[in-house]
Amino acid sequence: MANKKYSALRSRLESEQKRLADELEQLRVAAYPPEERREGSPFGKREEEATESLELERRLALEKQIREQLTDIEASLVKFDEGTYGKCENCGQPIAPERLEALPQAKLCVACKALQAKNAKGRFSPG
Repeated sequence: MANKKYSALRSRLESEQKRLADELEQLRVAAYPPEERREGSPFGKREEEATESLELERRLALEKQIREQLTDIEASLVKFDEGTYGKCENCGQPIAPERLEALPQAKLCVACKALQAKNAKGRFSPG
């Protein structure tokens, strides 16, 4: 039942998985550019190192985000194989088709996601 009902969503997940894997590979390739020197800067090496450090931080943050997205997508693809795709990981109820259409890797139904967000807000409130 779930296989035919969600086959288009599975295709979207597989396409997104490939796109993210390609993007991650491009980041890795770009991380090792040919040796460049910035000439003419009065700050020289310090400025260069600061720029490289900032670029590294940005790249690592982007890599982390892509890896997290890939993990979610891969988990959804495993659910297809197990026959559990489309069910809330918290309450076990079906996730609304509209939610899955908007976010095919959704793990929680709208009610459980709202509860999770409400609980997360309470934990981080100043006080």
